Amino acid sequence: MKNRTAKPKRKKLYWRDLILRITNTALSDDETAYNRVWYELEEGGYVYSGSVQPVRTVLNEPQPIPPRGALGEVSVPFTDAHLEANPESDVIYRLYYETVHWVTASAVLADGSVWYALLDDKYNQQYFVRGEHIRLIPDGELAPLSPDLSLREKRIEVRLEEQLVLAYEKDNLVFATRAATGGRRSSGAYTTPVGEYITYHKRPTRHMATGDLASNGFDLPGVPWVMYIKENGIALHGTYWHNDFGRPRSHGCINLTPQAAKWLYRWTLPPVPPEKPLVYGFTGTKVVVSL
Repeated sequence: MKNRTAKPKRKKLYWRDLILRITNTALSDDETAYNRVWYELEEGGYVYSGSVQPVRTVLNEPQPIPPRGALGEVSVPFTDAHLEANPESDVIYRLYYETVHWVTASAVLADGSVWYALLDDKYNQQYFVRGEHIRLIPDGELAPLSPDLSLREKRIEVRLEEQLVLAYEKDNLVFATRAATGGRRSSGAYTTPVGEYITYHKRPTRHMATGDLASNGFDLPGVPWVMYIKENGIALHGTYWHNDFGRPRSHGCINLTPQAAKWLYRWTLPPVPPEKPLVYGFTGTKVVVSL
């Protein structure tokens, strides 16, 4: 791709939730950029990858929900959550690809369609989505990684200047990924605190919400693979609202791709049994946050 650093003319402006077909990737010529990846579109032109969340459309055969409930992952670009199991009822939230939710029950409508009831873990309410839009996550997919290693043999390093998260087994690097940590926003600066912590509180899903949505507040149901390291809510977690990793831009948390967060969630201690909504205690994998 040529002359990407020369600020080429904008061809078209795309709005939120518009679904585009990506046919290829390309690198900009700017070797100093933290993210050089651009997506080529089927209709022509390129879009900056940090502003686009790659998604798929995978429809699922609805399954019976066990009495303990089940974890489910949105497997389409987005699905609307309704107040009732009725497509004509009020829409409560729009749920996005790779968000994770607790599925508590299913209902079959007169037209034969199956809807799942999802539990909102922040407001303790239910909403309903089409069952074919949710992939139930099998227990084996959540099995711990490297379970034979002790607490002392695992550690995570978060390097703020480099925007990197590294996982070590003893002194061996076993996983590395880019992150987006606390950044400066219009309502102030949000820093990721430096220090040593542990992953003492883990959840497969969390509805995160705070502040005024018009002034850098947020309301994000289904944030996946959450590993808290501080009581004030600082955590490593999956991120579905941006794809712009490699620069500070969060409210203080350590944003990761959903896939990277899931790997770390399975690898860190303590493990979370598939039927449990969370673990909370005084042990966890060491996390070192440094400049």
